[in-house]
Amino acid sequence: MVILTKNSEHLLAKCLASIYQNVPVKNLIIIDGYSTDTTLKILEQFNRKHHNIQIHQLNGSRAKARTEGIRKVTTDWFLFVDSDVVLCRDWFKKATADLAEGVGAVWGLNVDLLPNVKNGRVLKLQSMVARQCFKLRGGMHDTLILRKAVEGIVIPEALHAYEDAYLVQWIEEHGYRAVIGSGIYCLHCKPPENWNLKNGVEQAIVELRCGLLYSHIFEYMVFYPVFFLYWGLQLPLNGFRNGSSR
Repeated sequence: MVILTKNSEHLLAKCLASIYQNVPVKNLIIIDGYSTDTTLKILEQFNRKHHNIQIHQLNGSRAKARTEGIRKVTTDWFLFVDSDVVLCRDWFKKATADLAEGVGAVWGLNVDLLPNVKNGRVLKLQSMVARQCFKLRGGMHDTLILRKAVEGIVIPEALHAYEDAYLVQWIEEHGYRAVIGSGIYCLHCKPPENWNLKNGVEQAIVELRCGLLYSHIFEYMVFYPVFFLYWGLQLPLNGFRNGSSR
């Protein structure tokens, strides 16, 4: 299992607890971007209990961190989990139902938990958008991957975003399928400070810049404005204005 971290204290303990409750972990490989908060202390606490956490610190893009994490995997299958998600109950048990000949990756639906939004219809729309997003650009929030399917991969370091798209494309170009898991999901809980206009614009710039480097840019040029508009509509729902909460 591989997790990328950098100042992940806001949800890391809950993330790790859900992993150990719902996945058989042989080794938990952490690629940390030199965190300055309590991330490393949280990891040390869990390691004292489970004795199977390996921490490797690395400067660089998300692409570089994912490549390094893959290089350190020794099991036939491994799981990428983001540090700001909580896995559903029996995640691994349910995911094994989708393992079949030719499958190189099984993706779990990521459900963004929005501050102040608990409407079932909004959450259903979230799920629909997430599925379409995966079909276009992949996703590594909670994804089980066959190590053989990514053997030798070196994700271009410039891809701080869309590195997940590159990974899925690699898997498919090497004769494997990346499938959406049936019944598996994670709850994606971004820090509250992420839900503001300034952060959204900065993220959009990063994604657009990385998207221009990625070969499937024409597909994303059609899709990305729709996704950005969808994200923008969430701001008034969450009560955020000009980078601060009302």
